[in-house]
Amino acid sequence: DSIGNLVQIDLQGNQLQNTQTSGRMEGYHTVTQDGDLIYTDRKNKVINRITPDNTITEFIKTGEWEPISIHSSHINGDILVGMRKDGEPSKVTRYNKTGTEIQNIQSDNKGQALYIDPRYITENINGDVCVSDSNKLAVVVVDKSGQHRFSYIGQRSGFNPYGICTDVLVHILVCDDISDTVHLLDQDGQFLCLLLTKQQGVKYPCSVCVDDENNLWVGQWNTNTVTVYKFLQ
Repeated sequence: DSIGNLVQIDLQGNQLQNTQTSGRMEGYHTVTQDGDLIYTDRKNKVINRITPDNTITEFIKTGEWEPISIHSSHINGDILVGMRKDGEPSKVTRYNKTGTEIQNIQSDNKGQALYIDPRYITENINGDVCVSDSNKLAVVVVDKSGQHRFSYIGQRSGFNPYGICTDVLVHILVCDDISDTVHLLDQDGQFLCLLLTKQQGVKYPCSVCVDDENNLWVGQWNTNTVTVYKFLQ
């Protein structure tokens, strides 16, 4: 089983702590409203919590489901988890901030499975749940009640989505492994532009995040580099 490392650094790039995980290429960590770091342990089928004093405790047991991706809501503190289980369609489970399961999102209104491999997950400020599914080769977006709104399958040149986030203008930003760029979409899945390309020195972008100051953080998997860009002025 491949081993991941969850590395915390300060803004100068100095390493503060390093936690070994069972994660691979997926969005398996998030910070809760209380400032705790939580991450999925797919091997042991649990979600762990790291408190500010660096204590690791078990937070949520996911039963027979393998938790892949996780996101803590900025709207209400709910925790959204992309899950997989052999022989079953994948799903997104919503927990409240105390860890009680309150919603499962699994199929559209025709009964078709929404997800195969929900690798990265985020929530837009309109309440939409946005999942980057690298097996469906699509970004799958449902509203907060779980109704399928749209799926974005890239432009003409093929598309393999990885890290995903949203911004204060309700845009969706998603890394594309094939073109080595970040696609910028509006809240309804319309393609707006390629945000970062090889011309900006981006290679293999796999994770993306917009912070409170509207800086754009991009992680690149082959160089283990995180690059920070000024995004919205």
